[in-house]
Amino acid sequence: MQDPTREAAFAVLSAVLDHRRTLDEALEALPRLAARDRAAAHRLAAAVLRRLGSLDAAIEPMLGRAPPIAVRHVLRLGAAGLLLLGTPAHAAVATAVALVRTQRLAPFAGLVNAVLRRLAATGEGALAGLDGPRLDTPAWLWRAWGPEARAIATAHQEEAPLDLTLAAGAVAPEGGVELPSGTWRYPPGTRVTDLPGFAEGGFWVQDAAAALPARLLAPATGMRVLDLCAAPGGKTAQCAAAGARVTAVERDPARLDRLRENLTRLRLPADLVCADATQWQPPAAADAVLLDAPCSATGTIRRHPDIPHLKRPRDLPPLILQQDRLLDAACAALRPGGRLLYAVCSLLAEEGPARAAAALARLPLDTDPVRPEELPDLAAALTPEGWVRTTPALWAERGGMDGFFLARFNRR
Repeated sequence: MQDPTREAAFAVLSAVLDHRRTLDEALEALPRLAARDRAAAHRLAAAVLRRLGSLDAAIEPMLGRAPPIAVRHVLRLGAAGLLLLGTPAHAAVATAVALVRTQRLAPFAGLVNAVLRRLAATGEGALAGLDGPRLDTPAWLWRAWGPEARAIATAHQEEAPLDLTLAAGAVAPEGGVELPSGTWRYPPGTRVTDLPGFAEGGFWVQDAAAALPARLLAPATGMRVLDLCAAPGGKTAQCAAAGARVTAVERDPARLDRLRENLTRLRLPADLVCADATQWQPPAAADAVLLDAPCSATGTIRRHPDIPHLKRPRDLPPLILQQDRLLDAACAALRPGGRLLYAVCSLLAEEGPARAAAALARLPLDTDPVRPEELPDLAAALTPEGWVRTTPALWAERGGMDGFFLARFNRR
């Protein structure tokens, strides 16, 4: 009973956990697969990554000794189907047994069958009593998030919804809800390419929090705006849609191609530059600079559950150095009196408040505090300094949002 979905999910899980490839890279590397099977494999692998600690804790008491890692992956996939995704017991067990055989691990078929049957008999009770948020979060991240750790980790247990930014004059597809910030939200699992208006450029995918930087930059008609580290282009599109003259800078040629494709679909203009923003110099000083800097991306774990399994504390120092260099370059590209918006999709203080404070100490910048009226129904995200820090726990009743830090400055 071969199942292309399970085989693909196994390949993805192994790529992430055994070979430290990102979930997106692992999905790209899959052989030809029907779109429906690919989406199902993504959902299954993501469910395992999202709840890995809990699934292992449920499986462990049923093992006499540790099986090979490949067998453990099969058990994890079967357990995720049973306990998280509502897969019928007979299908979850049968496909897992078949999978262990296709992976040339037939001697372990009996073990997989026995463990998953016991889990099926226990049902959702296998997860009862477990501290899921704590088990599913690496210790270093839990410590870094401090008092907010439990609320953030709890939000990470749910699949993220689909958020859209609408083009000017576009009508929102049916089935969505408009958030106070103007973003339109659709249920988890919604395929953006299936929505009417996608091919015509009526909207683009952008989390509610990710839409805030460009809105707080407040681009206007004729304003010269630099968007540094611009791909995939959601913020470039926001600025261009507002009438600004946008130059989008991206050092990765492949990501720049993706940005170009997105702008073409949206029918929005921008000058595209393939360059390292720390070395490139604009032909003229900008009125405004938007810097969404490369970071740990720990604010996007809801959408990228591979991140906790790939990132380590040792990854931070080179990122922090790069963020400081990008802030220096952004400030240098800005005219006196111009506005700089620094953003990172990170939940780590080292990449957010610490970088903003360091920039103020060494650069000719003043804080331009964000006002409460600029953040509809998001007063909890405003810091005493006038900066913004969103977390997945905000708007929990609406489905949450990504974690972002934003600081706005004016150049002296």
